[in-house]
Amino acid sequence: MTDRSLALLDEAARELYRAILREGGRIRIADIPQQDAETVQALLELGLLKPYLSDGSLSAINPRSVSARIAADLRTAGTRLLVQAEEVPDLLGDLTNAYDAAPRCHDRDRTRTSRVVVGAKDIRHQIARLTEELRSEALCLHPGGARPAEAADDIVDHARRYVASGGALRTVYGASVLTDGPSVRLAARLTELGCHLRVLAVPFTKMMVLDRTVAVIPAAPDASSAAFVEDPIVVDFLVRSFETHWQQAEGVNWAALTDGSNESVTREQVGRLLARGLTQRAIASRMGLSERTVAGHIARLRESYDAETLFQLGWRMRGARTGESGGRAPVGPAQPVAAPVGQ
Repeated sequence: MTDRSLALLDEAARELYRAILREGGRIRIADIPQQDAETVQALLELGLLKPYLSDGSLSAINPRSVSARIAADLRTAGTRLLVQAEEVPDLLGDLTNAYDAAPRCHDRDRTRTSRVVVGAKDIRHQIARLTEELRSEALCLHPGGARPAEAADDIVDHARRYVASGGALRTVYGASVLTDGPSVRLAARLTELGCHLRVLAVPFTKMMVLDRTVAVIPAAPDASSAAFVEDPIVVDFLVRSFETHWQQAEGVNWAALTDGSNESVTREQVGRLLARGLTQRAIASRMGLSERTVAGHIARLRESYDAETLFQLGWRMRGARTGESGGRAPVGPAQPVAAPVGQ
């Protein structure tokens, strides 16, 4: 029995087997049409037909005995593969030792607790190696806006393998990501995999922490180099910094954005910053929008909350969120998009 035999056991082979049964369970080899030769061969390889050379015929065999034999063969093969799997670490033991003993990068500025890697390609390579070794937790601060659309499938595939191996991934994005369609769609796909993504409207610095043992931070203003830090004190400080940003960040209904609710989510974000006391110009700067766009969102918020002034709008929005006296929910169809549970 071979994998090829199973693959060839299509409906044509099954129907031929049934036809032979209808003829009494036996057929003369000379009566087999030329076009059925490959189908007969598949049945022979599987064991559902047995040749009798003495009278030049083929007999149908009970599928129960065939399935029992195949199952036994598969169990034997599976046991053999399991034994081989147990031997693999020993077979590659010398290579594993060589890998562990080799320098993790080829930079010239390596110290005991940190090392600097220069060049985007080498940085990505080093991060990829670390994520293969450290699969418990990844914490990321990504202040930039749009993610590269052409890399979306690779990012999702990497995240899928990371989460499937038991890893947890939390990422904080900058607010400008909300206005980029491809990035929103990527975030929705990542959320479906079990990744947790939030948005923070205040400035922050790019960072990654893996398993709370290694941190990756920029080593140059233009991000042309990165420092891989293993000092426990520094890593712990960066973890606490991430947790602070995570608590300040807000969840987003990424699925709603992909369904065309981008306008309402952006407007809600503008309203939240306005309620915190930020000016129109400051909001535009933090969200990567023009002041004119922000002004349009504010105008629609004033209409929704029936507010005549910005002060009144901010006061009513804060009250609506905290339940304080004087707060008022928006009127009409404009409703904030709530963050999904678990974000």
